Amino acid sequence: MERTLFALFTLALPSFAHAHIGAGEASGWMHGLSHPFSGLDHVCAMIAVGLWAAQMGGRAVWRVPLAFVSVMMLGGLLGMTAIPVPFIEAGIIMSLLVLGVLIAAAVRLPVLVSSAMIGVFALFHGYAHGAEIPQHVEGIDYAAGFMLATALLHASGIGMALFLKQLGRAKLLRVAGGAVVSCGLYLWFAA
Repeated sequence: MERTLFALFTLALPSFAHAHIGAGEASGWMHGLSHPFSGLDHVCAMIAVGLWAAQMGGRAVWRVPLAFVSVMMLGGLLGMTAIPVPFIEAGIIMSLLVLGVLIAAAVRLPVLVSSAMIGVFALFHGYAHGAEIPQHVEGIDYAAGFMLATALLHASGIGMALFLKQLGRAKLLRVAGGAVVSCGLYLWFAA
């Protein structure tokens, strides 16, 4: 069953994945809210943060996602003001690869280290969101929408991981980690 789901997920990648910058509408709260759901790179990374946080357990369940959303806001501000940050797309892809491996290997790091690493990835994701906001648009509403959507995706990942743990199927998280790695590899080679 797990292999079938993994294969279907991998085959679906080309139809869903696209890079961040310049993709889609970026004006207002609803567009900010819907934007993280518009590409598999967004969805996988945001859910992966929640999966990994819940997999680690303890204070990581809330601190790691909170670190992501907080630093993503800073990255969004940098993108909105066009302050250059190099390697945005590579950083986004690396976030998928690293998070996928961490989940697949069930790696547990100290909360401070996990939060710092997640913060680096969040900077890239936030910058991509912020850079997409047209200069003539008020970005606060858009930013509030994408921050809420990010938090909802993190919560979804946490909920999925906790549900799997409760069912005694926590090993399926490792399969999800492999799927996240597959998404990252697809984007790496498609770029």
